[in-house]
Amino acid sequence: MNIAALPTRRDETWRYADLDALARVWPRLDAPEKIVVAAGEAQTLLIPALEPVDGVAVRAIEAELGEGATLNVQALVAGCDYGRLSIGVRLARGSHFELGGAILGTGAQTLEIVTDVHHAEPEATSNQTVRNVLGGRATGSYIGAVRVARHAQKSDGSQSVKSMLLDRTATANAVPQLEIFADDVKCAHGATVGELDKAGLFYMAARGIPPELAKRLMLQAFVTQAFTAAGAEGAALEIAAQAVLEAMPGEKDGGHG
Repeated sequence: MNIAALPTRRDETWRYADLDALARVWPRLDAPEKIVVAAGEAQTLLIPALEPVDGVAVRAIEAELGEGATLNVQALVAGCDYGRLSIGVRLARGSHFELGGAILGTGAQTLEIVTDVHHAEPEATSNQTVRNVLGGRATGSYIGAVRVARHAQKSDGSQSVKSMLLDRTATANAVPQLEIFADDVKCAHGATVGELDKAGLFYMAARGIPPELAKRLMLQAFVTQAFTAAGAEGAALEIAAQAVLEAMPGEKDGGHG
């Protein structure tokens, strides 16, 4: 029986991974989950938590969408020494993939969302929204590829990645990638890294809101942006995210706001 070799950082999708932590569970990993959404059908997958073993959680999903199908994945990546969610999607004509993801990291955690979305046929759409909150020495990474086949005209793919650093010792990596071979497409990506808005904090303080509560409310609103496409079903994700945020240590020396 051949055992797959441990990944290396030569592979771009493992560039920021904690390979020492991964080695603790390698090769004891589950096979990728297979999801098939039939033509015209819609499916929502909620992932309010990963399930670590020895502090490590690696969950891989491979999805294939039929013509006019929709897959909506909403996920929270938190609570692991090393946590990784990877999603590969193949889109048929007129199908749609939606991802809402949040990475919440603290301490020395390394957390990742990795996607590979293949617009294989015309008129498919995809939208990926990722929000990260990172404190301590945590590393949060999004690596996302959108690939449009030569004949997949009128494809529309977008990626939005925003990261909030609670400490300047934290690290955010955003690697959105577009590989486009068709000429009649609409694809865009954006990535930002910032800190809590001082003007916003001052505004809330002027109205009597205590600083810690103001920070928590601003972070909750920021993370909730990732789950707007979850609808009413997203309540469990928002509750889980709120619990993680409340458990995160406060910023050093009052933070960098």
